[in-house]
Amino acid sequence: MPITDDDGLRSVLNAETVAVVGCSTTPGKAAHDIPAYLQRNGYRIVPVNPFADEILGETAYDALADVPGDVEIDIVDVFRPSEEAGGVVDAAIERHESVGDVRAVWLQLGITDDDAGERAAEAGLDFVQDKCMKVEHARLAE
Repeated sequence: MPITDDDGLRSVLNAETVAVVGCSTTPGKAAHDIPAYLQRNGYRIVPVNPFADEILGETAYDALADVPGDVEIDIVDVFRPSEEAGGVVDAAIERHESVGDVRAVWLQLGITDDDAGERAAEAGLDFVQDKCMKVEHARLAE
């Protein structure tokens, strides 16, 4: 079951580092502006984009599996189409099991995959889908 209640969302948002899969280099795109907002609000952003070397002043990685193990990830935030979300969730589960970090996967507004959510929950990860991390952060910070 995806987390939908405010207490659960607050718990997920109580994090330090967010790996953003699909992070964009283009200001004005949600996949750039939302990570920039999160960065301005104290989160460390780890961009994952195979077409960029650096985004928001941080080294960008080609895939979640390419993020070094010494870069601790709390949340994997997904800006990829729903049909690609399952693969990203599986990569987050793999990292959770091999590196021992990643405690949550967040699928942005409009992105859903119930089967991937079940796999994440079975692996012990918190799972949020179809919600904007920026909107929820701003709403719950009030």
